[in-house]
Amino acid sequence: MTDTRMRLDGSAEGSTADLVSRMSEQVSTLVREELALARTEMVEKGKRAGTGAGMLGGAGVLALYGVSTLLLTVGALLALVWPAWLAALVVTVAVLAVAGVAALMGKKQVEQAIPPAPTAAVDSTKRDVNTVKAAVREGRN
Repeated sequence: MTDTRMRLDGSAEGSTADLVSRMSEQVSTLVREELALARTEMVEKGKRAGTGAGMLGGAGVLALYGVSTLLLTVGALLALVWPAWLAALVVTVAVLAVAGVAALMGKKQVEQAIPPAPTAAVDSTKRDVNTVKAAVREGRN
């Protein structure tokens, strides 16, 4: 038999055991929902990263063909003025310098993307914890 009393506003007030049981269920539900949110967020980020990586890969292949043709043209133009070996050397050094700069910029971008944490879920969980703490403090006062 559950000890429930009617309050003046019409809602039922349960025993301490009932309240603790309901609180436990609500916290459990909240944790499950927060985990589901984090999972959904991570799946979405993973899909976006995969799509972006595929597009970048395709663009890279096309750019490689275009840059190769451009470098061949530059080498041929320089060979009109300089010996062929010097023209080839200048083009090679320029390509390696650009590759080095691109590698450093790429490394910086990768470092900024790590860790791929579910920030929305973490923020939501922090808000929930703060709300529960505030409710506990108010309940004691």
